[in-house]
Amino acid sequence: AFEDEVMLNPVLFEKLSKVYENRAKYSLTDEQMYLLENLYRSFLRNGAKLDREGQDTLKKINQRLSVLTVKFSQNVLSETNNYRLVIENEKDLKGLPESLIISAAEEAEAAGLKGKWVFTTKRPSIFPFLTYSENREKRKELFTAYIMRGNNGNEYDNNEILSEIIRLRAERARLLGYRDHASLVLEKSMAGKPENVFTLLNNLWQKAIPVAVRERDEMQSLVSSGGKKFNIEPWDWWYYAEKVRKNKYDLDDSELRPYFKLENVLNGAFDVAERLYGIKFRPLSDVPLPHPEAMAFEVVESDNTHTGILYFDFPPRASKQQGAWCGTYRSHHMEKTKEIKPVVTTVFNFTRPSGDIPALLSLEEVSTLFHEFGHALESLFSKAVYHETFVATDFVELPSQIMEHWAIEPEVLKLYAKHYITGDVIPEELVTKIQKSRLFNQGFETVEYLAASLLDMAYHTLEAPAVINIQEYERNYFRSVGLIPEIVSRYRSTYFLHITGGYDAGYYSYIWSAVLDNDAYEAFRNKGIFDRETAQSFRRNILEKNGTMDPMKMYVNFRGREPEIEPLLKNRGLI
Repeated sequence: AFEDEVMLNPVLFEKLSKVYENRAKYSLTDEQMYLLENLYRSFLRNGAKLDREGQDTLKKINQRLSVLTVKFSQNVLSETNNYRLVIENEKDLKGLPESLIISAAEEAEAAGLKGKWVFTTKRPSIFPFLTYSENREKRKELFTAYIMRGNNGNEYDNNEILSEIIRLRAERARLLGYRDHASLVLEKSMAGKPENVFTLLNNLWQKAIPVAVRERDEMQSLVSSGGKKFNIEPWDWWYYAEKVRKNKYDLDDSELRPYFKLENVLNGAFDVAERLYGIKFRPLSDVPLPHPEAMAFEVVESDNTHTGILYFDFPPRASKQQGAWCGTYRSHHMEKTKEIKPVVTTVFNFTRPSGDIPALLSLEEVSTLFHEFGHALESLFSKAVYHETFVATDFVELPSQIMEHWAIEPEVLKLYAKHYITGDVIPEELVTKIQKSRLFNQGFETVEYLAASLLDMAYHTLEAPAVINIQEYERNYFRSVGLIPEIVSRYRSTYFLHITGGYDAGYYSYIWSAVLDNDAYEAFRNKGIFDRETAQSFRRNILEKNGTMDPMKMYVNFRGREPEIEPLLKNRGLI
């Protein structure tokens, strides 16, 4: 409602229009011109030129969408918090790592079920369970609860809510003169239009499906060779993929966790940033915290000048949404001649310490920490003059995803991967195994991600009136594109929080940015992963400028050319 009051204010738009129409007369900086042009187009996309009746209709649609998207998110949180898999018999814990069993016992005790074990659909609980539990029926039970969130026909059901969201978005797009919602959203992106997104997604889909099929067949052979007579199902994938990894690469995630103590991984991320950019992180104890479990750091340059404040909030809580994210309490900007420095926060859902065992991360969680840290660096390094910036959604993941590359570089692993008991640096043998297994399960990971991306685009390229049955549409769509039955989309419709949380017609942006980050990281590989000149160029051309100029121009200024897709295909084993 507040945004409508701004974007549909005729006096404000008239003033903006006059400046825009006479922009050639002013000596605007590049940043001012970029801001002006994007702000003007933003007003148009938000209905500034509609007549009074059209604006009234738009306001009603926006108000209803605001209510629906909040309700959708609340329902997913309620479904996630309300479900428990209670295990009473210790034999049903077979295969699970000790740290997970301890956490489950603590979860049970907190729920008044002392002496039992409770597992949930929260990521730190469900995915280790799916990976290690030898009880196939319990894996099925927990997995089914996970993928049925928001689809149980109860007070938290999201089917009708999402159907109405999709219909209203299509109606709004038509009202504003666009073919569909995706066309409206993508106008401000690097991709520009839905056809370009589908071209990338379909190209990758055709390459990834055969790889996923080979992975499935490899796991099926493992099942058969063990004397079992069932076909791989979605709830089996993590368990047998881990067995394949152990057999093929002699690499077990539980073997790695002791080397990924949370505090050590965080210090490793700090170390990488210091080597690349010369910055330092100083713990703060005298600043307000967003939560008692959060921690704060001052970020300073090599000459000790203040850069910003960075918060971390690691453990899961009932009040938290799942996943991980980065946000700003205060963005970098200028107030006349005074520079206002940023205050940034990163939020996670990592497993809590259990008993004498500290918080130990999986390899995936290590990447997640580096990922959000990359977002934080972009916010900390920003040199934007104004509060308002325009970051293309399909460019926004470049700063975060490129940081993931450093996380598992052998040179970097030796800096932070130390056994939490002995302090020994991770053995060379394990480092080699990690490198060899980098292509492991890439077919599955690419397909489950692309499935969600394609579904998002399919929903948002429906033209008004877009009246659909969510479950029927999802089922038919995945059948039409050839999603194999052993893989479930990373997000099914009724808990797909991205498409109600600002990534509508935008979930593809992770893979679009992956093209960029894989290509950009080649620049570091070519000159050395800690090459200060390359790092300063990346900081100067990308991190400091993001949201203040055309993203392709920024990228070309750094790389010397437009991005190429080959590094991504190579790094994912798709060529």
